[in-house]
Amino acid sequence: MNTAIIISGGKIDSDFALTFLREHPYRYLIAADRGLLFLKSAGIFPTHIVGDFDSAGEEAAKEYGQYPEIEIHRCRPEKDDTDTHLALNLAMELGCGQIFLLGCTGTRLDHVIASVRDLHFALERGIPCALVDAHNRMRLVDRTLTISKAEQYGKYVSLYAMGGPVEGLTLEGFAYPLTDYRMEGISSLGTSNEINAENATITLKKGILLVVESKD
Repeated sequence: MNTAIIISGGKIDSDFALTFLREHPYRYLIAADRGLLFLKSAGIFPTHIVGDFDSAGEEAAKEYGQYPEIEIHRCRPEKDDTDTHLALNLAMELGCGQIFLLGCTGTRLDHVIASVRDLHFALERGIPCALVDAHNRMRLVDRTLTISKAEQYGKYVSLYAMGGPVEGLTLEGFAYPLTDYRMEGISSLGTSNEINAENATITLKKGILLVVESKD
């Protein structure tokens, strides 16, 4: 299975990102505009670069343009999609079976929200996709998900209905279980649950659920 890691231009914890890249083998490493600056500082070459270079700068574009093995996808500044979204589209076009998004959190909450919503495009195609940083892993699910306590990403698991209510939500192996519950899109009931069994299972009959695993 081909894996893509997308490095976007938000806040990046260098130690975390470098460890993540070492521990997650990838076929494609895609820099989304300003994300290129992190890779440059770490001495890591991407396989693809996407963006209008309004953040990374033309100097970086020219520097990496010297390497024919790196594909550069330049777009106009006046575009409808974010650089991260364009990078995600490219990863899906490359036939990736798994995608990770790094550098998508930080001070720009508008971009954070846009990146979370971008997860839906991978979900529609049945491609596992996660937005990760040093403290969080975020995924969208529309079917049963089992999380091992030994492998969970932090202590807390929060669940939110996306794009409408979630029907028939059942939580097993959690400190706060649910059975056949209807979660509305404006509900905060699913915030900060905890796994108290070897495995926790989330099932739903209808809808899309944002699953956020967090650690302090």
